[in-house]
Amino acid sequence: MTTLRAKADHGIRRRRSVFPFFNALGMLLLVFVTLYPVINTVAISFNDGTDAVRGGIGLWPRQFSLKSYETIFSDEAIFNAFFITVSRTAIQTVLNVVITAMLSFALSRREYVLRKLITTVFVLTMYINAGLIPNYLLLQRTLGLGKSFWVYILPTMLSCFNMIVTRTYILSLPEAMVESARIDGAGDFYLFWTIIFPLCMPVLATVALFVAVGAWNSWFDTHLYNAGKVQLHTLQYLLKMKLATTTNSANAALTSLDAASSTTNTTPVTVRAAITVVSAAPIVMIYPFLQRYFVVGLSVGSVKD
Repeated sequence: MTTLRAKADHGIRRRRSVFPFFNALGMLLLVFVTLYPVINTVAISFNDGTDAVRGGIGLWPRQFSLKSYETIFSDEAIFNAFFITVSRTAIQTVLNVVITAMLSFALSRREYVLRKLITTVFVLTMYINAGLIPNYLLLQRTLGLGKSFWVYILPTMLSCFNMIVTRTYILSLPEAMVESARIDGAGDFYLFWTIIFPLCMPVLATVALFVAVGAWNSWFDTHLYNAGKVQLHTLQYLLKMKLATTTNSANAALTSLDAASSTTNTTPVTVRAAITVVSAAPIVMIYPFLQRYFVVGLSVGSVKD
């Protein structure tokens, strides 16, 4: 009996010692699979264009070159577009977070009689959408927001999905805190800004990340409303136009009689990779500071009755 028990204990200890090894091996493999495309894109962006066409670039540039980045930043309009994008992202994120938090707090109050009706109306907008053409006519002709900076801000000040997540998070907070504050004479504004808003930081950080990433990557609204106004071009739109120009130039060089003499050190492959790095770098640098709020905000703010 003792021998069997000793063998069983030995088997358990062996399995416990093997599992951490395979677990670490699996995690390292997952990290490699996740990071390889990112590192490969960075390597291609720093590689010579004509050499990159051959392919086979791994984690390090085969022929180091900054020509792709020089092509991107050679246009002075890129800095104005960067300023427009940063301004748009900052203003849109702040307004969206504040307005979403205030609306969510109002709709979470059980004493508010119309909260269920208004919440239902907001939810219906997630299922029923007028479409692109009515939205374009509304913003361009009715509201006259075309060729203005406000077309980036006003239509994006509220998101129904973010409101639902924030409202659910507020409902999960202890109601005793609100009741105690009201007994002490706290009004709605004082209650919101001093108690509810600080406690909602995890979910609001998640909302801010959603809004900031969407605003930073957006380019189609510039294409629709501000394509003819160079001063209001965003970074993503300008980089898209730069990629199209580089592609057309490369195609023209390949079809011309003096293609060998007109070929430069940049190709659409390296310029596309450089544009990806330039576009993603700011968000990648900001994300680690918000990551600790991300999981908490989504898990606690998940939908519930």
